[in-house]
Amino acid sequence: MIYTVTFNPSLDYTIHVDNFTPGMVNRTTHERVFAGGKGINVSIVLKNLGFENTALGFLAGFTGQEIEKQLAEKGIRTDFIHISEGISRINMKIRSDVESEINGMGPAIREDDIQKLYNKLDGLQEDDVLVLAGSIPVGMPESMYRDIMSRLKDRKLKIAVDATKDLLMNVLPFHPFVIKPNNHELGEIFGVEITDKKQAIFYAEKLKQKGARNVIVSMAGEGAVFVGEDGSVFESEAPRGKVRNSVGAGDSMVAGFLAGYLGSGDYREAFKMGVCTGSASAFSEQLATRDEVEKVRQSHTFLF
Repeated sequence: MIYTVTFNPSLDYTIHVDNFTPGMVNRTTHERVFAGGKGINVSIVLKNLGFENTALGFLAGFTGQEIEKQLAEKGIRTDFIHISEGISRINMKIRSDVESEINGMGPAIREDDIQKLYNKLDGLQEDDVLVLAGSIPVGMPESMYRDIMSRLKDRKLKIAVDATKDLLMNVLPFHPFVIKPNNHELGEIFGVEITDKKQAIFYAEKLKQKGARNVIVSMAGEGAVFVGEDGSVFESEAPRGKVRNSVGAGDSMVAGFLAGYLGSGDYREAFKMGVCTGSASAFSEQLATRDEVEKVRQSHTFLF
């Protein structure tokens, strides 16, 4: 079974505004409300690709109820921990001449809530897949990802981590199955600016040397690179298409990579699926469907 963990899920309120002007009354031309959060995005795309999974994390209040309802409507299994106080956050995404976002805080997570999550994770079995994705809410230990991986280190799980800075670096000694920084995040880790694939491969190799088994680096319009535990190195140009929504593209790449690997056991195929799934979400107003991924796959040429 695949499990995703989202520590701070959200209701994403996406609005389209022509010529958004700060300080003035602006009116929407289109709006949508949907469940969000990096792990939840991975769950949705995996389900779209035909892979059953269970979404874990923390929910609170009426917004939490709506998140759970939306996932149930998509046929996604959930096993959230419900927080007694506060509400799950609302994130506003403004689509206009320039994209803007205002993200909420979310509820306070207590120590006994964290213990409830540990109790659920203790039930994972050998060869299960666990996805840890996104930021840690205020008040939670900054060592949360590391603590989880340390607790599960002898379970023979495949753990994917999509996080930044110390959250990511601290888990490397526990050998995550795959990590996916983008080029900006990767550059921030090493104090450099990464502008081309050769640089991305060089620093991805460094993360592998520090403990990551497989590393994908997404580079938006510049494409992506992959460095594998078997010595493989792949790179791809970005598939062609009109970017409609960048939110969730990186999460979709993680989901696509996992789907590709679980379906084939081959890193080449996994990377191809990751690239096409991330792009398919970017080209859509919502997270990629299987048909949309297949269309990208058919139109994009990989040179490896």
